[in-house]
Amino acid sequence: MGNKRELIDREIFFGNPEIAAGNISPDGQRIAFMKTYEGIMNLYVKNVDQPFDEAKVLTKSKSPIMGYLWTKDSKYILFVNDKNGDENFNIFSVDPSEEWSEKSNPNLTPLDDVNVQIYKVSRVNPDKIWIGINDRDKAWHDLYELQISTRKLTMLFQNDQRITGWEFDWDEKIRLAYRTDENGHSEILTVDNLSDFKLLYTTNLQESAQITGWDETNTNAFIVSNKGETDLSTLYSLDISTGVVKELESDPENEVDFGNLIIHQKTREIIGTIYVGDKVRRYWKNQQWKDMFSKLEGKFSNKEVSIISHTEDYKKLLISVGGDRYASEVWMYDWEKDTLLHQYTVRPELKAVEDRLSPMNPISYDSSDGLRITGYLTLPVSAQKKENLPCVILVHGGPKGPRDYWGYNGEVQFLADRGYAVLQPNFRASGGYGKRFLNAGDKQWGRLMQDDITWGVKYLIDQGIADPEKIAIMGGSYGGYATLAGLAFTPDVYACGVDIVGPSNLFTLLDSIPPYWEAGRKWLYEMTGDPSTEEGQELLKNASPLFSASKIIKPLMIVQGANDPRVKQAESEQIVAALKENGQSYSYLLAEDEGHGFRKPLNRRALHAEIEKFFATHLGGEYQEEVNEEVSETLKLLTQLDIDQSEMIVN
Repeated sequence: MGNKRELIDREIFFGNPEIAAGNISPDGQRIAFMKTYEGIMNLYVKNVDQPFDEAKVLTKSKSPIMGYLWTKDSKYILFVNDKNGDENFNIFSVDPSEEWSEKSNPNLTPLDDVNVQIYKVSRVNPDKIWIGINDRDKAWHDLYELQISTRKLTMLFQNDQRITGWEFDWDEKIRLAYRTDENGHSEILTVDNLSDFKLLYTTNLQESAQITGWDETNTNAFIVSNKGETDLSTLYSLDISTGVVKELESDPENEVDFGNLIIHQKTREIIGTIYVGDKVRRYWKNQQWKDMFSKLEGKFSNKEVSIISHTEDYKKLLISVGGDRYASEVWMYDWEKDTLLHQYTVRPELKAVEDRLSPMNPISYDSSDGLRITGYLTLPVSAQKKENLPCVILVHGGPKGPRDYWGYNGEVQFLADRGYAVLQPNFRASGGYGKRFLNAGDKQWGRLMQDDITWGVKYLIDQGIADPEKIAIMGGSYGGYATLAGLAFTPDVYACGVDIVGPSNLFTLLDSIPPYWEAGRKWLYEMTGDPSTEEGQELLKNASPLFSASKIIKPLMIVQGANDPRVKQAESEQIVAALKENGQSYSYLLAEDEGHGFRKPLNRRALHAEIEKFFATHLGGEYQEEVNEEVSETLKLLTQLDIDQSEMIVN
């Protein structure tokens, strides 16, 4: 297990980026961005013409800030944060013109145990935002208007009607509402003065619809839907007064769902559309924008270019440039001057080792029932021969809707650098490939969905890429479930597995979902099985790795965040208790200050040091000895837990 060559330091992959999430102010005067303060990613700001190392800190949070945005007058920056991953988000504000003080980041929604949602940030009156708060009823969010400068909250609508969201037109009038009925069907309602609601558009549990903008006249909404016989989601125009829909566009290559609609916020014209197949495809409707973007792509050949921020007048754009083997860079394009100026490199140390990164290649193969599965295969550039390699099957979360994408992925490159081939399968239920593919995963947890992963393993073996004796499975959330299912249901396929915040018992998973997920309960039942029916109970039991824990004979690492509101700690402790009772070996890592994912760099590095040792032991890959790394004080390796299994398991 000694090093045969120099490995890329874990810190480069999993430490905090040097600078990230740059966002130019609407007036073009400042750039806000994320950077570490005492080891935690915090907000900074600088003048546009000022060096980044002269920026001032705006926040000194002890928990990584999850996201932020400018108000349209550039007077405030709003950000959301929770406590150690519990997803009880509050909204905070900061005045970028002021120096930091203990009082400079006021909590605009100082409520405990709530999940605050931002619906709309006003352009007409930038001191105003519309938000949802679930303090009155944990399952449903009431609608509030919030004045930023005074922190005044005004309730506009008490949500006793299962409303899940709102749509505002160009004049910022609430025109539409989303509602989920008791059967889980989704409805789009017209709204008149928040008192008169009329049904406009409905979709069932196998369909979806989302408003994505308005035409110039505020008469028609743009809606992306796969209702009815449509397989690939399509862009339509929806007449609000009559409910008449008119098809506008679907994928010209008839390959994937409609992606994104780009609308000019000043002229209200459609600038372009976006689709994501193996890679991103853009279709520009405005010649000026097409010429500009083509020019930018020409300057960065073999890399992907995307616009991440722009001024209110669109004269200055922040663009991101990257790819599967490139450190992401951010540049500023001045449209009037036709100039391009480098702003920052997200991970400069990664740029120095780009020649040691491995290419990510799109692949496809057939599953057990003939369904075509796409995905990405990364072969280690260090391998002299691209055959008979140790391999990690890296399974994404979700499962219904998310998917893996082409581009730089720190997890993938870390594993490839250690000598592993990495397969990322976009199994059935992954998003973007049409309604039939999405719904083909319903009630197939541990069955055909797992086959899609297993047949990916068979593909790698048949191609001579993977050593059949050295294949691991790893993933987070659903990927963690797939790891447990892979070891329990196909125990001969894998040499070992790493389950990160994965559910082990679908009964307790469904019974413990956050209250504000109530609108999606029927949707979850449709996906997994209804625990109130005998048929559903049988499906859930057969699909729960916990009840087949005795079949887990290969080494297993289980990772959990103590504050996870989605997949609670009990999910990991149930499987640990079962393994312990059966006398099976396991490693259990519990992070006391994390939730559904690891945000803190010390925890990320410590976790991946353990993963690296684990795979080196069981797959024979390479391992980097500790290199003066700080040690996480909150990630605990637990091997003896006093858990009463009878209290944890729902039969």
